[in-house]
Amino acid sequence: MPVTVLLVDDEPLVRAGLRAVLEAQPDIEVVGEAADGAAVIPLVRQLRPDVVAMDVRMPLLDGIEATRAVLRTVPEPPKILVVTTFENDEYVYEALRAGADGFLLKRARPAEIVHAVRLVAEGESLLFPASVRRLAAEYGDGRGDGGNRAARAVLERARLTEREAEVLRLMARGLSNAEIAARLIVGTETVKSHVSAVLAKLGARDRTQAVIVAYESGFVAPG
Repeated sequence: MPVTVLLVDDEPLVRAGLRAVLEAQPDIEVVGEAADGAAVIPLVRQLRPDVVAMDVRMPLLDGIEATRAVLRTVPEPPKILVVTTFENDEYVYEALRAGADGFLLKRARPAEIVHAVRLVAEGESLLFPASVRRLAAEYGDGRGDGGNRAARAVLERARLTEREAEVLRLMARGLSNAEIAARLIVGTETVKSHVSAVLAKLGARDRTQAVIVAYESGFVAPG
């Protein structure tokens, strides 16, 4: 089955460009478009896309609030890929904190766009880990005080085992499940079990949110 994608951007040319790139792939299908975040929830409910590629800045409802709304109101929500003009943008970090699974630059090459959609759909690796680290260093709440108090509390309540903590550190470095398995000399199914346990204990929707908790709590240094 192809990965289905909903495009949300107030610029028609951006939507047309993304559609052309994605629909050239045999395993990706664009199932709909919207010009503002306000239209996302009804379209997600109607079309059930696997991935929503959504502009972070839109006139009526921006990508941050649209992400929150989708995750709050839609059962089994899609993966959300924020599309942005600027990489080092507080809006992007706030979208990730709100629950977005990754971000994509509008100037990205076609191969990078396709890779981002596939990676977010699979959910087994962190998209652009170095950029996420930079964003956490710049905009994370806990800069300079040993970590964000709320994030520290989440981590303390999680009571991760030594192996789960090791897996979280490797997730934060951007390693995929297969790469973590090779590093720890265990099977990929074992790694998947550890990742699932980490997400459940942290109350994280996916590895992006788990990694943000790791950075903001001071468990992993973002620099």
